Amino acid sequence: MIKRAYAALAAIACLLFATGSYADQPKPWETGLQEAATGNMHEIRWFEAYTLWFIIPVTLLVLVLLIVVMVKFRASKNPVPSKTSHNTVIEVIWTVGPVLVLLFLAVPSFELLTKQLTFPQNPDVTVKATATQWQWNYEYENSGNNPLAFDSFMLKEPDRAAAGKEDKSKYPRLLAVDNELVLPVNKVVRVLVTAAPTDVIHSFGMPSFGLKIDAVPGRLNETWFKADREGLYYGQCSELCGKDHAFMPIAIRIVSQDQYQQWLTTAAGDLTKANKALMAAVDQPATVNVAENVAK
Repeated sequence: MIKRAYAALAAIACLLFATGSYADQPKPWETGLQEAATGNMHEIRWFEAYTLWFIIPVTLLVLVLLIVVMVKFRASKNPVPSKTSHNTVIEVIWTVGPVLVLLFLAVPSFELLTKQLTFPQNPDVTVKATATQWQWNYEYENSGNNPLAFDSFMLKEPDRAAAGKEDKSKYPRLLAVDNELVLPVNKVVRVLVTAAPTDVIHSFGMPSFGLKIDAVPGRLNETWFKADREGLYYGQCSELCGKDHAFMPIAIRIVSQDQYQQWLTTAAGDLTKANKALMAAVDQPATVNVAENVAK
């Protein structure tokens, strides 16, 4: 019986603290931030861990104080309540303490914010993302003589086979799209974000990049990132924008510079062909489940 209890606790611990929860897309039982794919996101993850060194002690202190007050100063033990109205030491402690805590949180917070808002000079790629209900339109600003622009819709389940995206571990339901935004690794990407003039406010959010910026009709916002590893990353519109807000995903595929240039050249003439060629080059073959054979 005891062994079963230990086994159950171990299973629960594996679910809660499994390293698989850190990925480029949401995972079941995920309790932390997604794995970082940019320098800014690495800084955000560090700041999250840093703040816990203050949040946890403060929370425990408040809990202890509440327990002490409930036990020591309950009505049955103190029928005549204290009428103390002032204590200089306590006043100093609960004024200076929070100020110091806020100071230790504010300094790295402002440093991180400054880094996010300091745009590198001469970005390698500039992309304009325009939001409408309920899709994204991407336009490559410096794509040469053949300008490239396309819409990105959420991939519908009946279209998976035709798109070659039947593997839901790579192309998850409600997050996969028909046309991903393709960009090169280790390059500075400037993203101009807006919404159609007659539309509503949206938000361009990519958790693995530490990126989130509003898409406002009639206004051009600007952000940037530099992905440090290849892969397929998923985000979503992060501003309530209507009945299909939950069905407005963002997918960014980060590839090598050579693959990006080849895709960009082909996509200018045939986007579907370019996407299929890129998928064939970067997608790994599905692993074969040989558990039954091993068992035999």
